[in-house]
Amino acid sequence: MRFLKSLIFNVFLYAGLICILILAIPALFLPSSFTIFFGRLCAKYIVLLLKIILNTKVIFHGVENLKKVDNFFVASAHQSMFETFALQIPLDGPIFILKKELLNIPLFGWYLRKIGSIAIVRQTTTKENLNFFDKIKETIDKSKRPLLIFPQGTRVKLDEQPPFKKGAGRIYKALNLPCIPAALNTGKVWPKNSFMKFKGDIHISFLEPIMPGKENDEFLNEIENKIYTEIKKYY
Repeated sequence: MRFLKSLIFNVFLYAGLICILILAIPALFLPSSFTIFFGRLCAKYIVLLLKIILNTKVIFHGVENLKKVDNFFVASAHQSMFETFALQIPLDGPIFILKKELLNIPLFGWYLRKIGSIAIVRQTTTKENLNFFDKIKETIDKSKRPLLIFPQGTRVKLDEQPPFKKGAGRIYKALNLPCIPAALNTGKVWPKNSFMKFKGDIHISFLEPIMPGKENDEFLNEIENKIYTEIKKYY
């Protein structure tokens, strides 16, 4: 039964996403707000599928923390493909930092470019990477939209606690904005690289903002502790 439900979910997931991406093609020639709308539509579609097919609820906690400061960026745990969609529901058109290769995917990459996603070439020194943090600040200042980063650097299992990438601290320093940590348990239901989906509700928690002005190491230690402590509640 679990396999059958996972099969049905995956079929409807990818078929639905392809349909939305095709419907959204005209948005590529319109202001980015139209593309952002279709991104949220994808997220809400996936949440609906989870509810109907897998009887899984998606619960957002601490949304009020997003209103405690006017400008901020979000640093989220990363366990699944799901949160890259789901976090677009409570956030107002987040700007993503992602691998440059994703921008080269036909259609999908075009949408990522349209919404102002910032690409980085990992583990190499390029002219683009040298100006990376200046580019982030310039993009955020211009768009007035929140930045969304995944400081673990890649998707991890629910109970894994790798140290956060030092680049997260450099972004915190460059932006000089409050950071709102986001903890989640998406890997419990939707593990990385897994066809199977499992029973349980998905919890996404926005924690108290970390104000600017801390040293990089202090910031990284605080955000790691906050996120990993919260995640343990959802094991």
